[in-house]
Amino acid sequence: MLVLGVQYNFTELELQCINKCFASETTTIHVHLRPDEDVISDIKTYLENSHDKTIVLNLKQEPSSALVEFLTQVEYKGIKYYTYEHFMEQVLNKCFLPDNGLDHLLFLEKISHFNNFQYVQKRIVDIAAIFTLFIFVWPVLIYAVYKIKKESPGPIFFRQSRIGLNGKPFMCAKFRSMHINSHFDPYTQKNDTRIFPFGSFMRKTRIDELPQMWNVLKGEMHFIGPRAEWDILVQGYEKAIPYYSERHIVCPGITGWAQVHYPYGQNEEDSRQKLMYDLYYIKHWNLLVELKTVYKTFKVVLGRKGL
Repeated sequence: MLVLGVQYNFTELELQCINKCFASETTTIHVHLRPDEDVISDIKTYLENSHDKTIVLNLKQEPSSALVEFLTQVEYKGIKYYTYEHFMEQVLNKCFLPDNGLDHLLFLEKISHFNNFQYVQKRIVDIAAIFTLFIFVWPVLIYAVYKIKKESPGPIFFRQSRIGLNGKPFMCAKFRSMHINSHFDPYTQKNDTRIFPFGSFMRKTRIDELPQMWNVLKGEMHFIGPRAEWDILVQGYEKAIPYYSERHIVCPGITGWAQVHYPYGQNEEDSRQKLMYDLYYIKHWNLLVELKTVYKTFKVVLGRKGL
């Protein structure tokens, strides 16, 4: 795949996905302040020496008329080109978020609450998923209680104020995975000493999230949705990340589109990346997206990827 320009820096995870999708390495041509003739010449040289048929316009400025005309001509020959915003949605399944909010007002118009019919569909999926899940995991719940008591004396459950629908807080339930009275750090780190062995296993397999089934039955959460974030972290994210509050126009979920596409977040940039997936999920929600997320969740859990 050929990328023109460096407006958006694709992450390593995105590049892996792109290279896998297109079965080739990603090549970047720097465009800024270069004559059209040079840019077009470089594109021609690349196309002559490659089997790739995809070009992404990743430009910091509007493409020139000469470049647009050239791309239109090569499109007739089977070469497809995208803007980076459309490429991210259609190929990477996430929504691009600019640093300047004024550039993205039209995008926000397409982000909205679920309508009544969509909400009914979501609740049917919620109830069916929770009761089906319980049939399979009740022995796991009992075993988890036993292991937590054995490895780390203290409460079995961990309750924390999380942000729900329309920014309203609720008490989210999880199996406790850290020793009690551990030092405070809002982010978990690799080989975090606060996490006891079975707690680490629960996090990798998402067993620690199972008590949230009760939150789903109460209507505070969906089975699928944006991650229910700690209210303390949300305060900082909303100040630092544009559009972060938009993820709260739907109920959070036990699992979600962001969780199955991106690893556990360890910093603010991770939260921004996951927000792009959350907004894609909200913007493009339908039953097929819902079922895809369920399928990917089981793949993650069975593969113990810890996403």
